[in-house]
Amino acid sequence: MLVNFVRGAPVEWLLDPDAEPWRKVSLERVALVGTPVGLQPTPAIRAAWANKHIGAVSEVQVGAVHNGEVIAFRLDWQDGSENRELGDTTAFPDAAAVMIPVVAGAPLITMGAPNQPVNTWYWRGDSDTQGRQVLSEGIGTTRTVDQTLVRGHGIWKDGRWKVVIARPMKVTSAEKVVQLAPGEKTQFAVAVWEGSNSERGGVKAFSGSWRDLVLAPAADGGKV
Repeated sequence: MLVNFVRGAPVEWLLDPDAEPWRKVSLERVALVGTPVGLQPTPAIRAAWANKHIGAVSEVQVGAVHNGEVIAFRLDWQDGSENRELGDTTAFPDAAAVMIPVVAGAPLITMGAPNQPVNTWYWRGDSDTQGRQVLSEGIGTTRTVDQTLVRGHGIWKDGRWKVVIARPMKVTSAEKVVQLAPGEKTQFAVAVWEGSNSERGGVKAFSGSWRDLVLAPAADGGKV
């Protein structure tokens, strides 16, 4: 997927899924599958979901742009209910994430591996504009490393979510998070949690394989 360059676009503009840059971006269809129950991190979760359907959302439309400094992903999917509340055990918010390997060859299905971390940028309906940056190096190792650099915004209307997830391409961090630059190539995957299906944590729908991601150079030739 090509990440289009939009010269001078302010971050607040990119965070609006209905803003002008997104009207000119072709969205790609990405099929999603449920995370296998055998890959859930604890015996209790595996037992609880043994006979339940994981992965209520079967596909998402994805596009991306950058302004030379910030990269933003727009995810669009069908969802008959808007779930933004988080309760103890009865209510779970809709959520979405973009995953990028920190190290080439990091396995997606297990959310990375030792010394092969995966960096996830996470949006959730109950916190909306405050995203989370997560690192993982295998099943059950996921940890939040930052709650300020990733930003998001979601709009639910007429049975569809339109969500933007954004982060500066280069960041200062003691953690091994993804660093990007215009003109580079990497890979990405996406995940969606359906709150009405009680999905949370490792219980989600995700793209079953990495997809290529190409950041257009910061020049007029790559401008939307």
